[in-house]
Amino acid sequence: MVSDFPKMDAREEHFRIPGPHPGLKLFVRYLPAVRTQQRSVLYVHGATFPSAVSIAHRFDGRSWRDALNDAGFDVWAFDFQGFGFSDRYPAMDDPADAHTPLCNAEDASAQLETVVRFIRERQGVSRLSLVSHSWGSMPAGVLAGEHPDMVDRWVLFGPVARRPPRRYETAPSGPAWRVVTVEDQWRRFVEDVPPDAAPVLSRKHFDEWGERYLDSDGESRTRHPAGVKIPVGPFNDILRAWHGELAYDPALVRAPVALVRGEWDGIVPDEDARWLFDAFRNSPMKRDIKISRATHLMHLELMRTALYRETNTFLLGGDEPV
Repeated sequence: MVSDFPKMDAREEHFRIPGPHPGLKLFVRYLPAVRTQQRSVLYVHGATFPSAVSIAHRFDGRSWRDALNDAGFDVWAFDFQGFGFSDRYPAMDDPADAHTPLCNAEDASAQLETVVRFIRERQGVSRLSLVSHSWGSMPAGVLAGEHPDMVDRWVLFGPVARRPPRRYETAPSGPAWRVVTVEDQWRRFVEDVPPDAAPVLSRKHFDEWGERYLDSDGESRTRHPAGVKIPVGPFNDILRAWHGELAYDPALVRAPVALVRGEWDGIVPDEDARWLFDAFRNSPMKRDIKISRATHLMHLELMRTALYRETNTFLLGGDEPV
């Protein structure tokens, strides 16, 4: 266990564990439940920001992790290589166009498996539940398909789906890394909200979040404008999925799955959710949940409490027939 990283809760524990890349370590955070049901859940972050500013970030004193904790879950999260407090790829010190996209789903799934095995051994559990956001569904899907014995239940929040390949087009590639500024993130937060709708995130809340986002990269404030350097592999995976090449096969998944998305999610329109729901044809239980007045970043918006409730209900088995 390590203690040289900022804690968001006095009970929080941090670990730095060897990842699949020699010499590089992964940052893992753990918040034990006050009244545990001996159930563990692991959060898998998306393409642009790590665990500190997703499941662990508190708006008005409460986070998604707190809601899972209150339901009795021991909550784990980690940062993929190149994100947050995990070690950066050495190639991120080179020019962006000197390497192919870093941290693709295959690489990320190996990192995720390393973390899952660490949690299983430390907690003495055979399986745990997963909650993934956006691109995070891809490494999670690889793991769930290859190791069905490790996964209890899986909540896919805003999951990326496969779209038919485009005639005469191949999936584009990209650089190894890119820099994302706070204003880049603000545009993402507001672009799918209808112009006649009330805001779903206050600028005050966003400004607080933006400072913590910049904290996730020690060099972010040395850039002009300030921005966070991240691997581009996740973006590349998303583009490939939208050219007919999803990084995992949903038919291999044997765990119960819940797809949760916002009414205004521009990444997961109804037709994508329908395809993905049907593709999980060997899952023993499936749910497709659409929450009103929410976008692809619902976990940071006004309707986040609805996301919390739906996640807890599904992971606790409250959807099972009596």
